[in-house]
Amino acid sequence: MIKILLIEDDVAFCKMLEKFLTRKGYAVTATFSAEEAKNSIKSEKFDLIITDLRLPNYDGIALMSELKITFPNIPVILMTGYSDVNTAVKAIKNGASDYISKPFNPEEVLLVIENVIEKSNQSTVVTPTVLKVKPEIKNDFVLGISNASKKLAEYIQLVSPTDMSVLIVGESGTGKEVIAKSIHEKSNRKNNNFIAVDCGAIPKELAASEFFGHLKGSFTGAINDKIGYFEAANMGTIFLDEIGNLSYENQIQLLRALQERKIKPVGSNKEIEVDIRIITATNEDLREAVKNGNFREDLYHRINEFSIQSPSLTERDGDLMVFADFFLEKANHQLNKNIIGFSKEVLSIFENYNWPGNLRELQNIIKRATLLSKGDFIEKNVLPPEIFQIANNHQDDFSLSENEKDTIINALTKTKNNKSEAAKLLKINRKTLYNKLSLYNLN
Repeated sequence: MIKILLIEDDVAFCKMLEKFLTRKGYAVTATFSAEEAKNSIKSEKFDLIITDLRLPNYDGIALMSELKITFPNIPVILMTGYSDVNTAVKAIKNGASDYISKPFNPEEVLLVIENVIEKSNQSTVVTPTVLKVKPEIKNDFVLGISNASKKLAEYIQLVSPTDMSVLIVGESGTGKEVIAKSIHEKSNRKNNNFIAVDCGAIPKELAASEFFGHLKGSFTGAINDKIGYFEAANMGTIFLDEIGNLSYENQIQLLRALQERKIKPVGSNKEIEVDIRIITATNEDLREAVKNGNFREDLYHRINEFSIQSPSLTERDGDLMVFADFFLEKANHQLNKNIIGFSKEVLSIFENYNWPGNLRELQNIIKRATLLSKGDFIEKNVLPPEIFQIANNHQDDFSLSENEKDTIINALTKTKNNKSEAAKLLKINRKTLYNKLSLYNLN
């Protein structure tokens, strides 16, 4: 029988979920705090951990990171509110197997659990002393038809065969890790490991251990030797996502490793030579961070031999449905569904939404809609309420409901004729803006 450790501070909800999973044949141990969960896992073996992202006086991701150090082979599923989905997706890069968004339906919970357990059973059994690495990478890079996408593809093609350090800059959810994977797959290192690390999800106290490994007994909780990300990526590529979130101390450690191409595991006096290519990503302006003293200038130049801009979804004119169709095909495969496409009403809603979460939000919405759809097409009723909401902020002054031509002119003036930014202010995509510019003969 599959044994599940459930961690949820909402007692009523926890008990309800415990009863439901018990009826479905799982053995469930319910805990209501991080401390209680830690005590349970010391005395009992579990096949799966399900934890809430937000716990009293504790962070669910931090708890997961701690548990992963001691029990690296136990899969973890995060439960999260819709507003925290981006955080949960980040956590997957740091070790979580999947996440479930609240509110969720029972069938979705079972589907996620079954998929995670199946993947766990299929995985090669390894000892806790070795970092689990999958050299095989499924490429999710989609070649769009927009000018921004074509320029991106050209840059990837140019820089991939080199060993240059690449800095990928772009908004959250634009697919920076997918770009990094694509560079690796087109490089001379493609037959070696690609290791992705979310710098924002690693506590600064554990960063040295995660990056460079540690020896047994080097600190409390280090019950085995551990290989770090750098050693695991030897002869391959290491991708450091959200590198701007590293503490200043961790930046110094990282700079030394990149300069000398040598690492020293925590608790060891022995240096290990590594041959790696580094690709980094950020959604912030690192140059500004350098000016403010929050990011080391020497590290910035070390990681920025070549920079690539990861365009937002609103900047990719005409690409929306290319990605939507790709994510639908992917969701069909993952959920064993056979949805044909999108209704005309849904297509219109997609075209008029500004997609603040970019490709990640589009993928999440399509996966959820695919799961909920009962017919051949995704209809309006299976879309989340957030997609129908219009943000209420100062940009609401730029409404196209009245004096459309003047409003467009004002938006272009405010953005200094930057059409991408003007389209964001007007809450329309660039294709619609260009149509209106032609309509009003505005050049």
